[in-house]
Formats: sequence, structure tokens, C-alpha cells
Amino acid sequence: MTAIPSDQAITLTLPDGSQRSFDRPVTITEVATAISPGLARNTVAGKVNGRLVDACDLINQDATLQIITARDQEGLEIIRHSCAHLVGHAVKQLYPAAKMVIGPVIDEGFYYDIACERPFTPEDLAAIEQRMRELVSTDYDVIKTITPRDEVIAVFRERGEDYKLRLIEDMPDAAAMGLYHHEEYVDMCRGPHVPNTRFLKHFKLIRLSGAYWRGDARNEQLQRIYGTAWADRKQLHAYLQRIEEAEKRDHRRVGRELDLFHFQEEAPGAVFWHPRGWVVFQELIAYLRRRQQRVGYVEVNTPDLMDRSLWEISGHWHNYHDHMFTTETEDDRALALKPMNCPGSVLLYRQGIRSYRDLPIRMGEFGKVHRYEPSGSLHGLLRVRHFTQDDAHIYCTPAQMDTECREVVALVLDIYRQFGFDDVRIKLSTRPDNRMGSEATWDLLEGSLIQGLEAMGLPYRINPAEGAFYGPKLEFVLRDAIGRDWQCGTLQVDMSLPERFGIEYVDEEGQRQRPVMLHRALFGSLERFTGILIEHHAGKLPVWMAPVQAMVLPITDAHAAYAQDVAHWLCDAGLRVETDLRNEKIGYKIREQTLQRIPFLLVVGAKEAASGHVAIRSRDGHDLGVLTLEQARQCLLEKAQAPDLATRRAEQEALRQQLAALGTGSANLAPAPEVSA
Repeated sequence: MTAIPSDQAITLTLPDGSQRSFDRPVTITEVATAISPGLARNTVAGKVNGRLVDACDLINQDATLQIITARDQEGLEIIRHSCAHLVGHAVKQLYPAAKMVIGPVIDEGFYYDIACERPFTPEDLAAIEQRMRELVSTDYDVIKTITPRDEVIAVFRERGEDYKLRLIEDMPDAAAMGLYHHEEYVDMCRGPHVPNTRFLKHFKLIRLSGAYWRGDARNEQLQRIYGTAWADRKQLHAYLQRIEEAEKRDHRRVGRELDLFHFQEEAPGAVFWHPRGWVVFQELIAYLRRRQQRVGYVEVNTPDLMDRSLWEISGHWHNYHDHMFTTETEDDRALALKPMNCPGSVLLYRQGIRSYRDLPIRMGEFGKVHRYEPSGSLHGLLRVRHFTQDDAHIYCTPAQMDTECREVVALVLDIYRQFGFDDVRIKLSTRPDNRMGSEATWDLLEGSLIQGLEAMGLPYRINPAEGAFYGPKLEFVLRDAIGRDWQCGTLQVDMSLPERFGIEYVDEEGQRQRPVMLHRALFGSLERFTGILIEHHAGKLPVWMAPVQAMVLPITDAHAAYAQDVAHWLCDAGLRVETDLRNEKIGYKIREQTLQRIPFLLVVGAKEAASGHVAIRSRDGHDLGVLTLEQARQCLLEKAQAPDLATRRAEQEALRQQLAALGTGSANLAPAPEVSA
């Protein structure tokens, strides 16, 4: 656009294509007022030629303009950012010696890092929130000034804000900076911010935590105040309800209640699996093993500890060394616990000469990996240092690459569906700044992933510069039962590691060629996926995964022997069944086992023992009636069947019916084997 002198008219084009003309430069607020007083009251900021600006900013050229209100996502983020400044205002009033650091927006909220010798307490958090509410109630205007650098330095030096001065040092080329005045409180920011605190009424401070200056554990520790803010009371209430529900579903809490696992300081970031939790973990592995076998994967296993030279070839030593656990032997040999399974898989591929007829080779591994994560980032099963990946590496020809990528995508989406995740988002992470390989190779690989997704009709979002250092990747993000997103599976396309390791295959002409290597994980970390499943289902895992699928409850001690016989008979059928023989009233035992999320409770008394029956009820309180032992066995086996086995049985039955209809006779097709739980 062409700059226009301030005494000439300007024309603004609005999102609906209409235009507004003014005989002088105008602010966003003035434009909103000209449209309607109601819009002016609701104006948070503006977007001029696609760039967000403050409502007080002056437009002095022809431009496109969008008025931003609290209903817009950008408006909501501005509200959250301004709430972070409001935290600073309240903290400085209550604790004048505190020094403010940074206060960015995060998903569904904001935080502010603060340096204060006095550790904040939950009572302090409540006091800060109360002072924020008092400040908001005054509806004061937030004033923006563009201030010369020297004056900004003088302002923060006078106020003793050491961290603000350090931040200014990081911007040597900035001649002037934006200062936002919240009455007597001043903060530095590029903005934009709300014009008045009346937009900040619907907030809540959530929690306190520790943080480090610049995110580096070697630097001084700060205190972080987390909060959330929304456009209206209804949205805030819905969010707080979701947080409350998330706390109830917290896998660490549920894990303790159901006796699944625990953590100890002696092994930071590593899981101690209890018997019941180990059952869940093994069911996940067994499920994926069956799925992979059906589509042509072979399963392998590689060493945990390997020589430094291997990691130097792969590039991990240079790009990932800070996250690796390393050691040296007495002969000065450097070894590393593997953070990834890729190099070991390559060494397996390299054993022997490969022909194009051998490809694709789909090599799966449930590999234990070790990655150093800062202690402050560890979070139950969701962030650990020692975990199991459902890793696989596919070696294929360039011509096979597109088909293999599509089949992986189809497999991962089907598996997520069987686990109850129908809402899956796909992100394409493109070339990072620190990467291996030529631009032409990256163009080819990124283009292949894009073409595959578009051919499958799958929507995706670009995640710029977030690919692996050796290739672009797809990330699969699941949305759980309470609306939270979890990044789980990945598919990475790689031509760099085959080159660096010199792996080959012999083509139809007898020439040696480089294969393409696909890195694929569906669950990602099995530990993390277990935690996600626990929270998604609130501990009520699907029957096939439940560590105990049925509990037999005798009404009195006189029926204990029959209860044990029932349990043994059902266990022999492949079900996971236990008995509750405690000398307690039956109502108490039912309540206790319901809280343990046991899928089915089998109550037996004198009548059931005499007639060979059981009374069955589900953990949700549904009465399934009094059944014979055989009926109970069939009922429980059907309900405890893993989804992939149920699908397989249905496919076999459909094929049997087709053969019978064609008159070929179904006798030649063996019946589906009895499927155990």
C-alpha cells in the first residue's frame, strides 16, 4: 500500500468487502465507533493488512481492516496476554520486591515468571487473584506508549527490574519499544493488549510451579504463576469443569487407586509396574503385535547399549547428545543407551545382501529407549526417561514409498478408532533449520507425504520447521473424552540415514540402490499411551484391557468354595478373574470393587451354588441377570474380546457365508479358533 499524508482521506476495506472512508487517519476504536457503538464497546484490537495492532493504533494509509473482538481467537489470546500483565500489576502491589520476568500466552491460558526471594504459597495465589479482581473492577484504561530505547532502560533501571533490562539487551537493534501502563505498573511488550480491564473479568489463577531463567536448569530458579482467561463466564465455567474432571482422571491418581504402577526417587523417570498395570501394558503389546503380523511386519530386538561411533554416523551424537545417557568403559570406549531404535534397525537390515524382491521389509521392535529429560519436566507416565516404543522401520524402494506411507496412515487411524479415538488430527512437520540432506531430497519427501494425505482425502496442518533432522514427519494428534489433544503416533520419511550408513539393495538391473527408510510409531511411547488411555476412560478400561475382567463375590463365607470354583473355571477359559473372599457384607464388597473399575461383578450365594448359576452386574450398575456358568462364560468371553480379534472373527464369518453361498462348501475353511480374553 502507498503511504498517504495525514491530511488526506483514507479508505479501509472490511472483511465483508465493504469500505469505509475517513478524511484523516483514524484509530481502530474510531473505526469501530463509526460502525456501531456496540462494536466499539467490544473491540479488543484490530488486524491491519493481516497484522494485529492495538485498538489505539493509528491507521494512516489505505488498508484492509478486521475488528478483533473477544469472540475471535486472536481476541481471546490478547485477553490472556493482558491477564498476564494484570498478574504483574497485582504482584507488584502485594510484593514490591518481586522482579517481573516474562508472561506469555499458552494453550487455554497464560503464565508469568517472577523472581522473588519469598516462595509463593497457595494462600499467596489466592491473594494475588483477589487483588487482580479488585483492579479489574475499576475498569481502568491500559495505555500504550512507543518509547525510545534509552527511556525504556531508564524506566526499568529506576524500578529495579533487572530481568527486563536483560531482555532489552537481547534486542540490540530495537530503537524504541512498546510500554503498557496499567496505572502505576509498567510492562514492556510488543502487544497488542486490551484497551481496558473490563475485558479481563473472566479469569482464574490455576497453580504455582518452578521455572528457570531462559528455561535453563543452570540458571537461577523463578516462580511461575499459571492462569486461564476466557471471553465470558460460561466459557470459564466450562473450562474449570474440564480441569476438575481432568484431575479426577489423572492417571497418577487412578494408578494409585487401581494399584497399577508407582515411581520412586531411586529411579527418576522410570516406571515400577505392578502386576495389574503390567497386564494392561502387555495387552497393548499383544494387540499391536497381532495387528502388525497381519500386515506383514516381522518383529526384532536390538541392544540397549551401543558404541558412540554408531551414534556419530546416525547424527544423533551431534544433534541429540544432551538427551543421551552415556558411559565409558575401562578401555576408554564411549557407549550410549539408545534414545532411538533407528541405528540398531539399520544394522539388522545391513546383514546380508538385499534384493528388490525382498522389499518392502517392515521391521517392528518394542524397544526400550532412554532419554534424559529435565527432572522438572517428568510427569507420571506422560513424560519419562525410560520407556518402550512401538517402533518400526520400513525399508522400501522409492517407487514403493507412497504406498507404504498410505498404508501406515490407514493402519494408525484404524488402530486409534479401535481404541475409541475417532477425532484424530494430522500435522505435517517440515524441514527444521538444523537438518541433514539436500533441499531436493526434502522437497521430494515433503511432497510425497502431502500427495499421500491429499490422495486419501485427509485434512492436515503444516507444522513449519518441526521435522526430524533427517526427514519430515507426520504427527497424529488424538482428542480425548474431555477435549484434550495428545500427540502420539509419528511417520517419518528418511533418505539420509540410508546414505550415512551405506545400506543398499540390488535392483532389477543388478545395480546397487539406496532404499527409502520410513520411521513409524503408532502409540509412540507405550507408557505414555497407557497414561492417555487411563485418563481417556477415567480408569474404566475396555474389558479386553482391564487387568481384572471379573470379580466373584460370595455373599457369605459358606459360598467361598463355590466362588473359587467359578473363578478357576472362568480363568481356564482365558478370562482374568479374581475372588473377593473378605468377611464383609456383600454391599460393601460390591461398592469396593465398583470403585476398582472391575468390569463385571459375579455375585454367588446359596441359590447360585445349588443350581450352578451366577448373578452378573456391570461396573456401571447394570444387572445382566442370573446365568448358568456356560452362559456366563460365553457372555464374558464375547465382551472381553479385543477389537481386532472381533473384527477378524467377523471377517472369517463373512467369508464362510460367501463360500457357502457360492456352493463351494465352507467345510474347507477352518472355523475361527476360540478367542481368549
